[in-house]
Amino acid sequence: MNLNKAAEYLGISSNTLYVWRHRRQGPPSFRMGRRVMYRISALNEWVIAQEQADSRSNTALNPLTQKPR
Repeated sequence: MNLNKAAEYLGISSNTLYVWRHRRQGPPSFRMGRRVMYRISALNEWVIAQEQADSRSNTALNPLTQKPR
C-alpha cells in the first residue's frame, strides 16, 4: 500500500510516516518506481515489535515486576 494508505492503516498522519521513513525509524518500506510502498505484513510486524518494546505492554520489561539481582 502507498504511504497515505499505510499512515491511515496505522492511525497516524502521512507526514509522521514520511518523517519516520526519512529517519529510518518507522516500518520497513520500499520503492516501486517513484512510489513509496509498505507491505501490510510488515506494518503488522512493526506494530507488534513496538508493542513488545513498550514496558506497559510487555510485563517482562516492567521495572516494577522485575526481581532484584
